[in-house]
Amino acid sequence: MNLIALPAFTDNYIWMLHNGREALVVDPGDAAPVQRALGDAGLTLSAILVTHHHHDHIGGLAALQREGLPVYGPRHEDIPGLTHLLAEGDTVAWCGVQMRVLDVPGHTRGHIAYFLPEGLGELDPDPILFAGDTLFSAGCGRVFDGTLEQLYDSLLKLAGLPDATRVCATHEYTLGNLRFARAVEPRNPELVSHTAHCEALRAQHKPTLPSTLRVEKGINPFLRCTQSDVVASALEHGAEDAHPQAVFAALRQWKNRF
Repeated sequence: MNLIALPAFTDNYIWMLHNGREALVVDPGDAAPVQRALGDAGLTLSAILVTHHHHDHIGGLAALQREGLPVYGPRHEDIPGLTHLLAEGDTVAWCGVQMRVLDVPGHTRGHIAYFLPEGLGELDPDPILFAGDTLFSAGCGRVFDGTLEQLYDSLLKLAGLPDATRVCATHEYTLGNLRFARAVEPRNPELVSHTAHCEALRAQHKPTLPSTLRVEKGINPFLRCTQSDVVASALEHGAEDAHPQAVFAALRQWKNRF
């Protein structure tokens, strides 16, 4: 089984799983990269996963849909073309891969994520998280029609997954997020080394993703709201107090202006 990031637009990734015959894609905002990848590898698209309703995640659905093709997505959002409506506790099985659905509202009120606890099987067992726009490398999504409280709780939920979990976010925002993270926590040595690693990847036109939860817990300020330097920076930028939710809210609002 293969995991591939298909670049789309200026900074999106459409994640594809394939076994050499059948393919599944996640959040196909643009049909063209998917159609090109399918044609180049001689694959048949046999499932689509959607995390939330924003156009850069669903814009390619109409062109990719065909009779009998399952299109999975959030029960609590209005997305044309979904055939299977999902919420926390539901599961998806595809070509031997098992996925759990997680409710992760905040970026949008009905956002879901897909967690593969056994990864891609015995030969590639590290878990995988298709996080949509909830969790980015070194960052998190903005709040649109959800709430800051929901987003904070959703990030706590994701942080509770195994450290080896590969984080497949939908945007190449990593270097920008790392600049903000270094402003929040300038004395964090992991940020220095990880920034150099990601700059080298981008210089070779390679994705910085997937990250892992182990890495994110060391560099992502939105997962570090109890760390003393993060708390201090948040208090300097308007946090009401040192409570983690207040720290998170101040960081997210600061990032909006950064």
